[in-house]
Amino acid sequence: MFSSVLIANRGEIALRVARTCRELGIRVIMVYSTADRDSPALRLADERVHIGPPAAARSYRYAPAILEAARRTGAEAVHPGYGFLSEDPDFARACRAHGITFIGPPAEVIARLGDKAQAREAAVEAGLPVLPGSIRTLGDGADARRAADEIGYPVIIKAVAGGGGRGMTVVHDARDLARAYAQARADAVALFGDGRVYVEKYLETARHVEVQVLADGHGKVLDLGARDCSAQRRRQKLIEESPAPGLPDDLVGRMCEAAVRGARATGYVGAGTFEFLVGDEHEFYFMEVNSRIQVEHPVTEMVTGVDLVREQLAVAAGHRLGLGPDDVVPRGAAIECRINVEDPERGFLPTPGLVAEFVPPGGPFTRVDTHAVPGLRVPSDYDPLLAKVVVWDAHRDGAIARMDRALEELRVAGPGVRTTAGFLREVLGHPLFRAAKHTTGLVESMLTP
Repeated sequence: MFSSVLIANRGEIALRVARTCRELGIRVIMVYSTADRDSPALRLADERVHIGPPAAARSYRYAPAILEAARRTGAEAVHPGYGFLSEDPDFARACRAHGITFIGPPAEVIARLGDKAQAREAAVEAGLPVLPGSIRTLGDGADARRAADEIGYPVIIKAVAGGGGRGMTVVHDARDLARAYAQARADAVALFGDGRVYVEKYLETARHVEVQVLADGHGKVLDLGARDCSAQRRRQKLIEESPAPGLPDDLVGRMCEAAVRGARATGYVGAGTFEFLVGDEHEFYFMEVNSRIQVEHPVTEMVTGVDLVREQLAVAAGHRLGLGPDDVVPRGAAIECRINVEDPERGFLPTPGLVAEFVPPGGPFTRVDTHAVPGLRVPSDYDPLLAKVVVWDAHRDGAIARMDRALEELRVAGPGVRTTAGFLREVLGHPLFRAAKHTTGLVESMLTP
């Protein structure tokens, strides 16, 4: 195992990775920006390195500063967490060039799966079902029109370099295509520095289901079951749960088999997630791969008892997976709610500021992943995620009741600070959610007058 790991991230995920490292006796090195100089996450670090000003482009996304910190501290490996540089193939290559282990898939795999058009081609090669759409990126508006006419409306235009729910534009009518195509390309350039897009059939009502995989560098690939993340707003996930409720076991089994097949075919190594859309007739389609640990990994940990970060570290160090299918037997049901500092009553506007009061929920089978403490100043420079509340129960109904109690118990207060906790309780109480008949359109329907 590694003797030292640099965590190239911040907030709750930096704290999460640090805890497993400390349990394994690994020296923890954390980097931080000026905005995070007082972050409680730094308390778990053996060594801390300031890497720049608040702007992520000049700190957490600035690879030279991360690499220099690793060199100065003698870090053997870098754990990128999620976001920032976690799916940047150039950063993974740079780590390799400097003799530092990147805790994630090989750079070549990240590059292929991070390009949505190439990932789609890889899925087709591996025999995974995909939505009707353009096989390659679109050359111009005429290409987009021909593809959309062939597929049939509605369609969705996707940025090749997109991710995190961004870079997608839905078009319901041919008359809107030219404008939407131009806007989608402009948005892709602005968000990702890459204007390439492609088009797919858009499912109006669908379930969003993802499969957690682990793969070592010796050819072994294992799935750890499925998660449902259909409760989302503007394709940003709000609530995740495992197992995926209300779906036939054979359907979930086929998705898990497809994820393992896809991971094996692409040479995947490490922890990753294959994401699928499930239609009304229980047909499923490959959507994308997240080549990193995900925000919602705790729900899988709660039902399987597997520490995914520990497995990431072991695989990156060259070890074989010590788990087999018989070791991964999901039990009960787990739910995760993302607590963002946003105001649902003002269109989910971020509300950064001073957290004067923070009281996390407790009780049996209740986990809170957070870096928040009273007195924390939440900066406006980063994602508004403040905490993840995760609960487990033997049955889904019990897990929903436990989560509702936990969210009621959660206290977050400060001048102007608002959170999504109250709105998430409304989602949990919605009849469609309780009956496991909700789709990706549930939250938007709740917000529509």
